[in-house]
Amino acid sequence: MRADVIILGAGAAGLFCAFQTAQRGRKVLVLEKQARPGLKILISGGGRCNFTNLKIDPSDFTSQNPHFCKSALARYTSADFIALVEKHEIAYHEKYRGQLFCNHSSKEILNMLLSECEKASVQILYNVTVRSVEKNEDSFQTTCSIIPPLCKGRLAKSTSPSPPPYKGGGTRVFYSKNLVVATGGLSYKNLGATDLGYRIAESFGHKIISPQPALTPLLWSKKDRDHWRTLAGVACPVQVKMGDVCESDDLLFTHTGLSGPVILRATLHWKKGDPLFINFFPQQDLPSLLKEKKDLGNKTLMKNFLSKWIPARLADFLCNETGKPESLQHFEVNPVSVDGFDKAEVTSGGVSTDSVSSKTMESKHCPGLYFIGEVMDVTGDLGGYNFQWAWASAFAVAESLGV
Repeated sequence: MRADVIILGAGAAGLFCAFQTAQRGRKVLVLEKQARPGLKILISGGGRCNFTNLKIDPSDFTSQNPHFCKSALARYTSADFIALVEKHEIAYHEKYRGQLFCNHSSKEILNMLLSECEKASVQILYNVTVRSVEKNEDSFQTTCSIIPPLCKGRLAKSTSPSPPPYKGGGTRVFYSKNLVVATGGLSYKNLGATDLGYRIAESFGHKIISPQPALTPLLWSKKDRDHWRTLAGVACPVQVKMGDVCESDDLLFTHTGLSGPVILRATLHWKKGDPLFINFFPQQDLPSLLKEKKDLGNKTLMKNFLSKWIPARLADFLCNETGKPESLQHFEVNPVSVDGFDKAEVTSGGVSTDSVSSKTMESKHCPGLYFIGEVMDVTGDLGGYNFQWAWASAFAVAESLGV
């Protein structure tokens, strides 16, 4: 089977790139390992898909080259994707910090992408495992194992694929002039994440920045886990500092460590061994409040006094931790690690941007080879940024490959 463009992966970046490229006159084939497309789309945003953010800025992304994402993000903006969502009459709403979610279900975003692929005559094959990728002269040869039934088609309005099955299995070789790696990172391994994209990149001379779990909880040591476990389930707004980085949002104590949006964001910057400094009273001038209490002769127990602003169970615990309540605006904690890839929303690190064009996403080592989405060393903040990177990087490839 031959195509102008083969895309590896039927996730957000792969599907978006597929129909955008096909609309520009290219014959596009998408190869997907799973039996269904877009599994991460379906679970994202609690099932409502935080598909972009109103306030996208390059500073919201981390990479060893912080300038790399600027070109793609400027050429395909959140407003562009919102226009596509509105064209498909998908109802959505804004939540905290410009985050946009579907009103009903993330299936709407997936079906939108698949509908566009269908209209553009994109062919999608499922149950296809890539074994090797080689390039001879001007053609990529992608050798795959087929697990019957080999399926093609698009997702129905239900959660099941609606493909006519092909008979047989075995090995097949697919040929293309261009190859787009949209295989994602290592997060959500239970959904089939693998290191395929990194292996392909390395085989063509690309450096891999060590992939790490990101946007994930932080874990206590066993000793600290036993010490803090009574706070499991307690949540409150805080400010967290790590060196020069400061994040503000909700903190959640769990049985194993710290979670909540503020901690997930912190993992984009936290390094193993670094302490975190938590301000449990980000909206208050705690020293002034404590002085006022003293001057007025307020005999209220300290834990009861502090519980005006933080949960009572947390106030009680923290009062037992320190004899200096003022320290609760700079309270040191020492997690030992991030949680694993099975809990991580994204993967930081990946294919180094040093050898990839920021305008086209094309490899500088191998003409016709492209990388998009999470497989690259570009990681967005929590709140729709990683989806926007998927759309923007995919659009850059489509523009480059357009007839």
